[in-house]
Amino acid sequence: MADESTQSITVDAPAEAIMAVIADFAAYPRWANAVKSAEVRSTDAEGRGAEVAFTLDAGPFKDEYTLGYEWADDGLSVSWSLVEGQMQRAQKGSYVLRPHGGSTEVVYTLSVQLAVPMIGLFRRKAEKMIMDTALKELKRRVERG
Repeated sequence: MADESTQSITVDAPAEAIMAVIADFAAYPRWANAVKSAEVRSTDAEGRGAEVAFTLDAGPFKDEYTLGYEWADDGLSVSWSLVEGQMQRAQKGSYVLRPHGGSTEVVYTLSVQLAVPMIGLFRRKAEKMIMDTALKELKRRVERG
């Protein structure tokens, strides 16, 4: 797997509220601009998405793919990996939530390997842009409700 990129942001909300937004895949198209659709294909014993199909349109990067999710028992992290995709050969990612009083640091780690070769520098730059946008949109969604 390719190198990972990591970014973090502080959200003025408890970890439970943030994880509830992360787990609400059906709502993603309403607040995550690049996500055009998200369909839960299977759930775990707790009713959370275990396999979710996405349609993504991020300008030059468009894809339809399915991710498999693993949710931590403590409710403070979730990780995922690519099940199948058109433009991606591999994807691994995670959100780790670190509560600090009334706010929470959200740490997002992502690694994407495209089916088409891309120079590492450009791939990392694209990952960082995707992560930066995702974290800002998550923060806005959680804090504004």
